[in-house]
Amino acid sequence: MKNETTMTRRNFLETTGKTAAMLAATSAIAPSALAAKAPGETIGVGCIGIGTRGGDLLNAVVGVPGVKVVAVSDVYKPHLQKGVERSQNPEVKTYQDYRELLADKNVDAVVIGAPDHWHCPMVLDAVKAGKDIYCEKGFSHTLEEAKRMRAALKGSNRVFQLGHQARSSTCALQARELIATGILGPITLVRTGRFMNSDPAHPMWRWYGYYGQWNRPDPAQVEKDVNWDMWLGSAPKIPWNERHFWHWRCYWNYGTGQAGDLLSHETDFIQYILGHGIPDTCSCLGMNALLQDDRDVPDTWMATYQFQKLGRTMTFTGSMNTSVGQPVEICGKEATLRFDAIAHDANNFSIVPERYARKDLPKGYERGKTPSQPHHMLDFFNCVRSRGTPKCPVDEAFIESVTFLMSVESFKRGKTVRWDAAKEEIV
Repeated sequence: MKNETTMTRRNFLETTGKTAAMLAATSAIAPSALAAKAPGETIGVGCIGIGTRGGDLLNAVVGVPGVKVVAVSDVYKPHLQKGVERSQNPEVKTYQDYRELLADKNVDAVVIGAPDHWHCPMVLDAVKAGKDIYCEKGFSHTLEEAKRMRAALKGSNRVFQLGHQARSSTCALQARELIATGILGPITLVRTGRFMNSDPAHPMWRWYGYYGQWNRPDPAQVEKDVNWDMWLGSAPKIPWNERHFWHWRCYWNYGTGQAGDLLSHETDFIQYILGHGIPDTCSCLGMNALLQDDRDVPDTWMATYQFQKLGRTMTFTGSMNTSVGQPVEICGKEATLRFDAIAHDANNFSIVPERYARKDLPKGYERGKTPSQPHHMLDFFNCVRSRGTPKCPVDEAFIESVTFLMSVESFKRGKTVRWDAAKEEIV
């Protein structure tokens, strides 16, 4: 087993050239990896980023038959050790620098669970290394990154899956097929949102190492155990900051707030069902209503999208100060289809007809009518074997990114923005 080492910024920079050479060598032989894996052949997986969500993704990987975690990478020693313990492989290799993992010939595919500002370089490097890629949402940190990632992936033969697991819901597929028949009539309004709450001593997104975990590790030891310069990557260089490390979702430099973390789940779910593409306009307001700490992303997020040719409005309402809830609702002229929960928790829906509508509409979800769908990670590895297209491929990932980034741009500019499809710009 290769043990992680503590790297200074100088050492990190010195190894960059060596790692680039390794990636170049790997890329040179990448065509040999394009063939589909035989049904009985094990797929070697490298997991990059083993923190909160990354740890869950690793758990999902080890549950897939015919798949083996052969390498893990993280810049924080306890996370790296967590990866070793969960890998169920006594021979798993460990890497602090993810590019060394990409150069490992035993790695066929990677699962990326690092903070959002690392998605673009990791995806681009994985493409160069000839690896198939599962990447946690949101796809990108900026529009320019989304364009670069899309170009690299579409110019390759890599299988890519974005981590919107709600697309693998059986009830979502049935809703999609029903709506395609026109039973709701013209769809003019879609409502969704995310609501969460916690006691004042435990502000949302201020957990340590896992959702809702408030036990703070020794700050001095954490500083010793993390390679801070490597964690920052392309983000502005600042001295060690414990809050930025643990609570990166609270800061624009590393994530995109509720837009990329929560809104993206809901709007991608709706895109999967309706397929309406990138909205024409977005108007978004946000504020920190109660969470008045040093975070710079709002605790309240209200985005309104319009699809002008369709005559359709889609709304997202987000609050970290109430748990009242807002299930996904797709409202048509003839009837409304209402799910029982937020996107990735939905497992049922009902159909409520308008008073004047036909009376023979289905009442809602019919269990057993639609074939059960493979879970999202299994869908990815099925496609790695077949070289097929997963549920959330790169073109859908691009739509996801533009949609949530439109809300960020509207909020930051303080005005309604629109999507210029010809120039592919938010204006």
